[in-house]
Amino acid sequence: MLAIAFFIYISVYYRAEDGARLALKAALADGSVTTENNLMFFHSGKDDGPALIFYPGAKVEATAYVRLLANISRHGITCVLVQMPFRLAFFDSSAADEVFGKLPHIRSWYIGGHSLGGAMASSYMSRKPDRLAGLVLLGAYRYGAVERSKVLTIYGANDQILNRKKIAGSDKPLVIGGGNHAYFANYGKQDGDGGATITQDSQQAIAAEAIAQFILRAH
Repeated sequence: MLAIAFFIYISVYYRAEDGARLALKAALADGSVTTENNLMFFHSGKDDGPALIFYPGAKVEATAYVRLLANISRHGITCVLVQMPFRLAFFDSSAADEVFGKLPHIRSWYIGGHSLGGAMASSYMSRKPDRLAGLVLLGAYRYGAVERSKVLTIYGANDQILNRKKIAGSDKPLVIGGGNHAYFANYGKQDGDGGATITQDSQQAIAAEAIAQFILRAH
């Protein structure tokens, strides 16, 4: 019965919208995105530039983050999207381990994620701080001991999923006016979330610009 209950639980998830699927199809066709096993690589054209490993939110199809990461990669930042087992990052919070060797010329690595993915990315960095230059949290808070100066926290003003009490005031988060929890990706509305008054494209463009500034400030 437990196995059946688990199967039912993981069978209900947020699917990527058609726009994200079409964007992925086009990117695969032109070679700007390549895949290997559970990894999706967004090539920036700068093989020795910085890179961001990204963990998706809980029960969200990884393809929903294609447009966000493609936007970030246009700033000269290689992105690696990790497709998690059962779409839940806590089943493989150390997934970043397999990424580093795939891109040996990258000179600085960052990790980040959305919601639960952000928490698990934070947990990873707290365990292996020497491997990473910084942490990006979207609709998430620090989990584990991570130096605050190395963290960028972003959330939407209308986010009703994130527990703001767990974001320390000294973290100085970027709050996107009119944004919500779900609009960092393209999977539609999320149960319990607040309504956004800006578009997905707008929220993702703001986030991508902030992430690029955060990562490129040291390069």
